Amino acid sequence: MPQTKPQELAKKYLLTRGQTIKLMEPLAIEDYLAQPSEEVSPPKWHLGHTTWFFETLVLKVYASNYSLFNAKFPFYFNSYYEGLGERIDRNSRGTLIRPPLSEVFAHRTYVDERMQLLLKEDLSLETLKIIELGINHEEQHQELFLTDFKKILAIQAFQPAYKVDFKENLALVTESAKWLEINAGLYDIGHTGNDFSFDNERPNHKVYLPAFAISSQLVSNGEWADFIEAGGYQNFQHWHSEAWDWLKKENIKAPLYWFKEDGDWHRYSLAGPQKVNARESLSHISYYEAYAYAEWKGLRLPTEAEWEVSQELFAWGERWEWTNSAYLAYPGFKALDGPAREYNGKFMINQMVLRGASIASPAGHSRPTYRNFFHPQLRWQFTGLRLAKNI
Repeated sequence: MPQTKPQELAKKYLLTRGQTIKLMEPLAIEDYLAQPSEEVSPPKWHLGHTTWFFETLVLKVYASNYSLFNAKFPFYFNSYYEGLGERIDRNSRGTLIRPPLSEVFAHRTYVDERMQLLLKEDLSLETLKIIELGINHEEQHQELFLTDFKKILAIQAFQPAYKVDFKENLALVTESAKWLEINAGLYDIGHTGNDFSFDNERPNHKVYLPAFAISSQLVSNGEWADFIEAGGYQNFQHWHSEAWDWLKKENIKAPLYWFKEDGDWHRYSLAGPQKVNARESLSHISYYEAYAYAEWKGLRLPTEAEWEVSQELFAWGERWEWTNSAYLAYPGFKALDGPAREYNGKFMINQMVLRGASIASPAGHSRPTYRNFFHPQLRWQFTGLRLAKNI
């Protein structure tokens, strides 16, 4: 069954759609079309795409006599669904001066009105499930909007703030990290129960883990500064060969958004430029960097199974945490039926798993079994690391 009852699902739909608009309230009209790099999508596209999802996968399929708002919009706002037709190239989303922004908002209103009518009907379990998937999909895009818009602002002259009171850290590191030991054994991982999860979180299955220890704390900015000062970015011995090539080609010398000013490290935040606080948890590093840091410390990254088994012992949710696990299907994985089968499974190659959540994640969106995934060189998300070791 879906996580919520039909009437609660209707309420959550409106709240989620409203939260997207609220997140974009600080934007000027010029902001909506910016795309500084391929992994970043402009706010205008996020608005159109999340509406396209409900129109294409819900209304077009389950609402009687539904007419598309604009027959050209699927080309503009389809993301990667090969089975749903042609679409604009990802790196060209920032070229969409048409449709105008006013029409994108009108499309959103049109779809919301018809979704509210549909949600008053006696809907099948299949319909409720795809609506719930759409709500969780939009929550993912709320997080992506914040991280995308941060990169958009970071390249502007004088690095303006998104919100001057935006907090990128929920808690400071106040004590030394402790090693939390986990005994060897057979453990269950993966989602169970009937509440919502993505298909890549299932099925629940058993894994054998040798004894290990995991840190109670995320790596802090101060610890990372030590890595920089020790020449961590100049010593090839800490890095994968592919990572070392990336580092030299891109001239990487520090986490994304870090810069030196008057001899001190500063960073760009959604509240504007700030001096680096040594006690804050590190963010905006690639898997390449996380692995190199662990090598420098003579330690390692946890696997995603180790993270899930031990997560009740430490606080998490500020940073997506890199693991040393490739993004692959669980044993017995079954993709969703219909067009949504392209949601996760097709990306299970050449990417690494992250666990947890971040300060950009919507409240209640994450859970211990949630699997995020990115290519190892990407670092525009709020990504950090937690160390582990064998015992």
